[in-house]
Amino acid sequence: MPALLPTKITGRITRLGCVNDRADTMRASPVQQIHASFAGVEGTQYAGATRPSCSRVMSQHPRGTVIRNVRQFSIVAAEELAEIAARIGVAELPPELLGVTIVIQGIPDFSHIPPSSRLQTDKGTTLTVDMQNRPCVQPGREIEKSVPGHGAAFKQAAAGLRGVTAWTEREGVLSLGDTLTLHVPDQQSWQHVTG
Repeated sequence: MPALLPTKITGRITRLGCVNDRADTMRASPVQQIHASFAGVEGTQYAGATRPSCSRVMSQHPRGTVIRNVRQFSIVAAEELAEIAARIGVAELPPELLGVTIVIQGIPDFSHIPPSSRLQTDKGTTLTVDMQNRPCVQPGREIEKSVPGHGAAFKQAAAGLRGVTAWTEREGVLSLGDTLTLHVPDQQSWQHVTG
């Protein structure tokens, strides 16, 4: 019996980007197509089978510990970018300022899709969702450079709207205009309080 259920919910890739050297800038250069390998997108800042741990997993690992890289892709919804832009008082929020790999349009409440969901193209390229991405101050710095006076508001405005991180489950090409179908785990929600 399948553990993942295909849904009728789809999204369309409206933008692709690559961050080549985060030491220089976290801005993502726009591209028409990327090859999703098991190491992510080769030659980019977030590529690799492993990565050093960061503040998001400090409760599990000391900073800098080598761990599996489940943050190969940063995926945001066009609809949620528009909402963040409105919250910080700008007409548009260019996704390249956030270091985004994929902008997707059409999946409602995208930042809250279940962890372990799959996003799959018609040709089979598949990304596995790790978890919701947390907003941080770094995109705010990039926003501030482009739209002075608005960057500091980003972290709070983007809470719950920052999209998800993901990793490659099945290699293949992702292109502008591709349709991604959402597949969700066949599992009831866990009802216990954590923490």
